[in-house]
Amino acid sequence: MARRWVRLYKSKFNMLQLTDLHAFYGQSHVLHGVSFQVRPGEIVALMGRNGVGRSTTAKAIMGLVQARGSLRWKEQEVLGSKTFEMARLGIGYVPESRDVFPALTVQQNLLLGQKNYRAEPASKLRWSFDDVYALFPSLLERRNIEAGVLSGGEQQMLSLGRSLMGAPELLIVDEPTEGLAPQVVAQVAQCLVELRQRGLGVLLIEQKLDIALRTADRVLVMGHGRVVFEGRPQQLLDNAAVRREWLEV
Repeated sequence: MARRWVRLYKSKFNMLQLTDLHAFYGQSHVLHGVSFQVRPGEIVALMGRNGVGRSTTAKAIMGLVQARGSLRWKEQEVLGSKTFEMARLGIGYVPESRDVFPALTVQQNLLLGQKNYRAEPASKLRWSFDDVYALFPSLLERRNIEAGVLSGGEQQMLSLGRSLMGAPELLIVDEPTEGLAPQVVAQVAQCLVELRQRGLGVLLIEQKLDIALRTADRVLVMGHGRVVFEGRPQQLLDNAAVRREWLEV
């Protein structure tokens, strides 16, 4: 039976805190002092043009690129941790490339993301196959189909679902609507809202302004490897200068 969604009050506690974070690809200095926080039960949209450091920020959090500064998870310094250690702490990551296993079925892909709950205490954030299929009914219909033949939208849902099977407290989602049909974009946006209602924090890396305005509690705009704006969606909508300088083509 599908689990009923329960709205949890957003906390003032900073689950994830970045302070003066710098990141590098070899000698190339990409992030220049990024600072922001994500709280439980809120969606923070990280926006900006291509190449400004949004995806690098996600990779720095997950230990995939060289970084310095401060990265705190629940008040504990975790900068320098390996990717699997960040996942064990409770951070899920859905890359832009989706990275499904094409030769495995939908069900097998989800199974690979499943957390070993026997080794840990019960969590209100744990996910079952039924939970994922309730969120994405089309995956239930195709659960025995190889992931490689799914549509782009179905692969995005599968990537999200596989990350959720790891029972994250924070989900980092990189460009989840890129290349998707409008009706699938709307479904993914609604999924993110439902995750917030369940109490997850979400760091949404997104280029589409309408999606950010529709789903986010706070919006960050990046430019030249820095955060150049932070505010509520309506504040960004009202600030034509910021949108013109840092978002519009």
